[in-house]
Amino acid sequence: MTINRILVALLLVFTGWIAVMALVMRFSDAAPAAVVPWPTQQFLHDLPPQAAILDVSGLAVTFANRPGLAQDLYAAGAWLVLPAGLMGCLPLSRRQREALSRR
Repeated sequence: MTINRILVALLLVFTGWIAVMALVMRFSDAAPAAVVPWPTQQFLHDLPPQAAILDVSGLAVTFANRPGLAQDLYAAGAWLVLPAGLMGCLPLSRRQREALSRR
């Protein structure tokens, strides 16, 4: 039973961490970038023209943050928008940091 409790506790902590990050992105523009995991082709097609993409892969799309970005990404069909580039958030690669600094 102890292993089950530990696994449940880890799952709750992980879920809470993701929820806090999503709320930070939704209600704050503090992060330098935003990440949408597992983007669909329809989502990429419906992106607003002012969405500045830093990186695209099959697993995620990274955007340069701007006011209102999270709302625009949710409107385009993102199911989750997470902050990137802050302590405790998803890290940015060197290439993504360079692209962000050129903006």
